[in-house]
Amino acid sequence: MRKIVVDPNVCNGQPVIEGTRITVSTVLEFLSAGDSIDDVLAGYPTITRDDVLACLAYSARLLKHHFEVGAVA
Repeated sequence: MRKIVVDPNVCNGQPVIEGTRITVSTVLEFLSAGDSIDDVLAGYPTITRDDVLACLAYSARLLKHHFEVGAVA
């Protein structure tokens, strides 16, 4: 399983799946729009189910440590 990395020289420093230019936010946008993991994998055949799950885990950790009280969604 690849991990999520941040490199200022790749995608303007946005978190991406290691070895790709696929951003965590791109994966999350598809999932939040109602696409399934299988749909995401069909659109990005170079990544794996574990990569998609890594995006979700990364986001969960980020929210846990950077949560602000206020309106959500």
